[in-house]
This record gives sequence, structure tokens and C-alpha cells, in this order.
Amino acid sequence: MNIFTIPISNIRRKLTKTMLLILVFSLGVMSIAALLQVSLVVGDSLERKLSAYGANIIVAPKAETLRVSYGGFHMGDMLYNVEDLDEKGTISAIKSIELKERISVVAPKLVGTLDVGSMSLAAVGVRWDDELGIKSYWAIDGQIPQQPNEVLLGHRAAQKLLLKPEDLLPVGDSLYKVAGVLEETGGDDDQVIFLGLSELQTLLRKPGSISFVEVAALCAGCPIDDIVTQIRTQLPGTDIKALQNIVNQRMASIHFVQKLAFSISLVILLTAAAMIGLSMLAAVNERKKDIGILRSLGYGKSHIFIIFCVEAAIIGLISGLVGYSTGYAASFKALDILALSDNFQPIFSMVQLLGAALLFGSVTVLASLYPAWKGATIDPSEALTSLS
Repeated sequence: MNIFTIPISNIRRKLTKTMLLILVFSLGVMSIAALLQVSLVVGDSLERKLSAYGANIIVAPKAETLRVSYGGFHMGDMLYNVEDLDEKGTISAIKSIELKERISVVAPKLVGTLDVGSMSLAAVGVRWDDELGIKSYWAIDGQIPQQPNEVLLGHRAAQKLLLKPEDLLPVGDSLYKVAGVLEETGGDDDQVIFLGLSELQTLLRKPGSISFVEVAALCAGCPIDDIVTQIRTQLPGTDIKALQNIVNQRMASIHFVQKLAFSISLVILLTAAAMIGLSMLAAVNERKKDIGILRSLGYGKSHIFIIFCVEAAIIGLISGLVGYSTGYAASFKALDILALSDNFQPIFSMVQLLGAALLFGSVTVLASLYPAWKGATIDPSEALTSLS
């Protein structure tokens, strides 16, 4: 026998107790593995859902600003040399960047004014499917326009025009049906008329043109600045802005979920390590006679120390392998309960499996250092005396 076969013999001799210890520690590892898998999926899902509450990148044409004042009286700033963007080319360029998989929604818009009766109101042309991708918070009295001759009115615009769903809106020589009215949002959406983008392009005689593009980008996998830089490279003649406050708010929510998962995992890990330490300490007290015999056969303190550490490492390695595998399987059930299993799946990794085995093997060794040291310092004569 040697210092590597003795721990295996001890495990076999106390098989029931060892299996129970492995089961308990494996449950801890399983909980950690499942929690981390779920946190990764929930973080990705959370970011995608948050992207439906507004864009975080604005792509607009470059414009020159002229400050107008006279006699010390400031008359405001005036934009000039503003040219609309080409819809097809701009969207194609945005979707062709290297990090295109991190882009959730690209929503083009054309902004102009329309004469409605005796007044002029701001009008915004949108692609409805794309717009709803970043405006899922909209509450609508009525429905989204389904036909080219239908419009959606902002809350204050509807009040000003005294219109409600199903009413007709006169624009020039044409009549448009009010498909729905937005509930008050407290933002710019309340003031405008929304039409289909192609319809507004026709009314304003700007075929294929857009005023700007809103982009909802997923930022957990890369810095938002990288996405902005790549878009700027594809569209050098545009002004691209990242709305950092929105990005930071979303990332804070995602980081909170991940930190919460990490904190719970740490508590479980420390609890499991304490149980391993107590179990090894009890094993030292039970094996005083065995230690005395080994010392009388010429085994030194370092050998006794290594024997207990190797035994703990075996338990940790087995628990890591079993716990990660069962945790991966359990994460599917957890995602099913959270209703996330349809769109997201945990990823099994052999590297993570081996990493979990090594990590938890190391944890059990660390937890057994004191018991192993205590066993190594037992006086062999005292241990042998207890045999009589």
C-alpha cells in the first residue's frame, strides 16, 4: 500500500458514509452549476427583453449647426446641410457589421410635418414590426395600423384633433383611418402622428429616405463602444450616438442578476466546504488507531497529511463531475419553470465539466487541510496505546 491506495481503501471500507458525503456535496455542486447556467440564460433573456424598451444607439445624418443671434438676443440654433439617409443602404450597412449578432432591432424613421385641416403636425413614418420591437411598452386604444391608409395618433395629438379610433383624419386630399390612439407616454410619442414608412415617404415625396435609425444593441457580450465603432466604419458620413444612460441601466439590471447568482453560489460552496471539513475532522478522530499503525510502519507526518488530502480530493473530484452533470440537467427544468426553455438552452461544456471537477476537488482539499494537519500531528505512541 502507498499514500494513494490507502485513501481508496478507506473510501471502500466506509463506502456508505463516503457515498452519503459525496451525495451531499454533489447536491451543493448541482445547485451551483444549475444556478450559474440559469443566470447566464436569464441574463441574456433579460437583456433581450430590456431592448424592447427603447433603443440605445441612434444613427443620424451629420448636420452643421448655426447659432443665430442679433443685438445680443439669441434666436436659437439652426441646422443646415442636413441630408436624409438612404433606408436600404443604411440598414444593410448596420446589419453587416462584425458584431451583427449583438443587434436586436433596427428601426428606421422618417420625420416630417403634415397639414391636417388648418394645422400642421409632426409625422413619423415607421416600419411597424421594427418599431414594436423597441416600443413594446406602448399601450394602445384600438390597434396597430394594418393598412397603408391607417394611422396611429399620439395621446396629445388625438386630443388636439379631437379624434378617436375609427375616426377619419384628413391629410391633404386624402382621408386616413385612425386605427388606434396611444395611451399617454410622457414623451415625444404623444405629440405626433405615426404612419407606415412607405406611406410617409410618398406623402413627403422622399422615396427610400429616412431621417434616422434607432438601434437596440445587446451589450452584455461586448462593450457598446465596439458596436458604435463598427457602425461608424460602415457609415462614415453619419452621426452615431450611444445612449450611455440607457446602456448603463440595462447592464446594472443584468449584473444584479449575475451577482445575486454568484452570492448564492458562494454561500452554498462555503456550506458544503464546512461539511467536508467537519466530516474529515470526524474521520481523523475515528482513525487514530490506523494513524498509529501507519506511523509505526514508517509513514511520516507528511504522508499522513497527504493521505487525508488525497481522500478529500477524490471526494471533491467525483462530486464535481456528478454535480455539474446533474446541475446541467436540472437547469432545463428550472428554465422550463421560468418559461425560458423555448428560446434559450444551457450549453454543456467539457471544459466546464473538468473545471468544476478540479475546482471542487481543490475546495475539498482546502477544507481538509486542518483535519489533515491534526491527523498528522497525532502522537503515534498515544494512538498505539489506545489499542490495548
